[in-house]
Amino acid sequence: MPSDTIFAVSSGAPPAAIGIVRVSGASAGAALGALAGGLPRPRLASLRDLRDATGEVLDRALVLWFPGPATATGEDLAEFHCHGGRAVLSAVERALGKLEGLRKAEPGEFTRRAFANGRIDLAEAEGLADLLAAETELQRRSAQAVLGGAISEQVESWRSEVLRLGAQVEASLDFSDEDDVEDLPVAFYGDASTVHAEMADWLARPGAERLRDGIRVVLAGPPNSGKSTLFNALVRDSAAITSPVAGTTRDAIERPVAYGGVPFVLVDTAGLHEAGSDAIEAIGMDRAREQLERADIVLWLGAEGEGPANAMEVQSRADEAGSPVKQAPQHVVSAVTGLGMAALEEDLIARARGLLPKPGAAALSAQQRERVADAASALQAIAPGTDLLIIGENLRRARVAFDRLLGRASTEDMLDALFGRFCIGK
Repeated sequence: MPSDTIFAVSSGAPPAAIGIVRVSGASAGAALGALAGGLPRPRLASLRDLRDATGEVLDRALVLWFPGPATATGEDLAEFHCHGGRAVLSAVERALGKLEGLRKAEPGEFTRRAFANGRIDLAEAEGLADLLAAETELQRRSAQAVLGGAISEQVESWRSEVLRLGAQVEASLDFSDEDDVEDLPVAFYGDASTVHAEMADWLARPGAERLRDGIRVVLAGPPNSGKSTLFNALVRDSAAITSPVAGTTRDAIERPVAYGGVPFVLVDTAGLHEAGSDAIEAIGMDRAREQLERADIVLWLGAEGEGPANAMEVQSRADEAGSPVKQAPQHVVSAVTGLGMAALEEDLIARARGLLPKPGAAALSAQQRERVADAASALQAIAPGTDLLIIGENLRRARVAFDRLLGRASTEDMLDALFGRFCIGK
């Protein structure tokens, strides 16, 4: 319940040099006073002995007191900066758990309270979730832009313009004779078209999913064409079994990797060839074809020209005498000697950058893209000669889509799914 006061370890998993226990809610000040012997001055770190109800010293720690509502959660907030051992943090949590009105936080509950109390909107909350999950520099910069309000500010700008246009429609309806309703000025339709064009531009940009999940690079070709050996070299691990016996790989194997700060997911697949009597092998080939359909980039190690359209022609096993030769391969590589591997990775980076948002640019998630598309569709339906009531309804549809994107009209299921991405303590 929002009236509960919650606590959790908000730093990394112990052991560590420092462990931070955060408390948020109406009883945060009382909890801090109970363990630290009184409240310190607001927003000023104070060194205190932490004691439980029996008076036993739990730790000597820095404590901070943040009176609400100007806090991260919009509530009274306290922090204990303790030594980061497991036993120390467990002892502090046990002491807090015995205080009346306090309970351990659920995953994402601190951030959910920040959202509920208007400290952040839903788009910024998504940016925070992505920032916590970021593993590459590109992911960090994009998530930071979203958390910093880049999407929220743009959507608020569109929403304000839609409200202004809606006011013009209402004025035309209110102050015109029922039998002789005047049309809107030409500038009205131009302004609606401008907002629609801005949204169309955002929808045309690469989405956040590829940056979050990684560019999918699928290695494909017939059996024994060197896919698994190249896959292992690219992921710098022996993830896939290699053998001179054809058909060793029976299922798709995925591994995340980053080159030059760009996230990828490399996928090794079963060899593609004419179907035989082996049912397991047939299933493997079906899964390989499914992977090809999902691929952003395909490395084709089979006969030249027989791969999917726009696949990268790769001549593998260049170190082996008698290995198949392609007339115009984009890359000639040897996973054994390293020949051509650096050039292949550089090419993957270059191609991936064209599929990802620009460095530091905010990108729409799939859910945000859906909301913007709903609003764009509503505005696209506005044209001279359309009934004013229909125009007003389309403007209302656009505003509702913006409100849903920012979290002003969100379902509990959707909020549960988002904040469930967070760890306990955030």
